[in-house]
Amino acid sequence: MATSNDLLIKQRSVIEFLAAEGCSAANIHARMKTIYGEMCISDCTVRKWVRIFKGEDPRETLLRDRKLSGRPLSASVTAHREKVDCMIRANRRVKQKEIANAADISKERVHHIVTTVLGYRKVSARWVPRQLTVEMKAQRKDMCNQLLELSTVFILA
Repeated sequence: MATSNDLLIKQRSVIEFLAAEGCSAANIHARMKTIYGEMCISDCTVRKWVRIFKGEDPRETLLRDRKLSGRPLSASVTAHREKVDCMIRANRRVKQKEIANAADISKERVHHIVTTVLGYRKVSARWVPRQLTVEMKAQRKDMCNQLLELSTVFILA
C-alpha cells in the first residue's frame, strides 16, 4: 500500500501531465476525483499546482518538496537530556514548565526529551520511568529479600 506521501507525488505528477496538455484545474480535479475518490487532494490544491506547473518546463519541475533548512533540534543534546533527567530524579513532581524555564528550552522540547528520549510518564502527578532500569530491578530485589528475611524472623519468634 502506498503511503500518503507517495499518493501525493502521484497526484502531483498527474496534475503536471494534464496541465502540460492544457487542461483546466477544474477539469483536472474532476478527472482525479473519479480515480482517487476520497483520497484525492482538494480543488484548491489542484489549482495551486496547476499554477506552479503552467509556468515551468515539464522536464525541469520537481515533484517532491524541496528540503527546507529548518531549525536544528539543539535542545535534544546530551547536556539538556542529563539536566532534565537530574531535575526529574531530584523532584518527581516537577512540572515541564519549570524544567523549560530552568533549562532555557521550549516546553515542546522538554516534553519530547521527557517522554520519548528518557521514557518517563506522569502517574499521580509524578514522573515515573516507563520501564525499570537494571539498577531499579536490583534495588527491588534487595528490598524484597530484606522483607523476606524480616518476615521469617517474625515467624520464628
